[in-house]
Amino acid sequence: MIVEKLKSSDRNEWSMLYEGYAEFYKMPMNDDILDKVWSWIFDKEIKFYAIGVKSSEGELIGFMHFREMPSPLRGSLVGFLDDLYIHPDFRGSGAVQLLFKELKSIAKANNWPYVRWITASDNHRARKVYDKLSGVIDFVTYQMQSS
Repeated sequence: MIVEKLKSSDRNEWSMLYEGYAEFYKMPMNDDILDKVWSWIFDKEIKFYAIGVKSSEGELIGFMHFREMPSPLRGSLVGFLDDLYIHPDFRGSGAVQLLFKELKSIAKANNWPYVRWITASDNHRARKVYDKLSGVIDFVTYQMQSS
């Protein structure tokens, strides 16, 4: 397996994976959302990035979306992992560990002291992996709707 930045030629495989990700979290997905997120990945003005993991046959089997954001109390920029998805057929293959290894290298290269992420409390399989990679911080996440 190999990890690399997503390329324009990855669009169709990425779309299928992203739809699977949205389905997992029971979120609506449509072409407008896919187009918007895909455009962010390649927009030089937005610090939003994507890496993918490919099988030995060159098939895109998973991805990470992440971004840079300020941490005011630290007076530094940090990383935030927004999305991570591995095709169900490749879970347990080591793909997640490869993506996190690359993300850690990217964080170091960008001088981010850490990368933070959230996951669903009932995403037990993912949490087992995350618990081996990182510690849990003692914060509760809230989400206020704007309308």
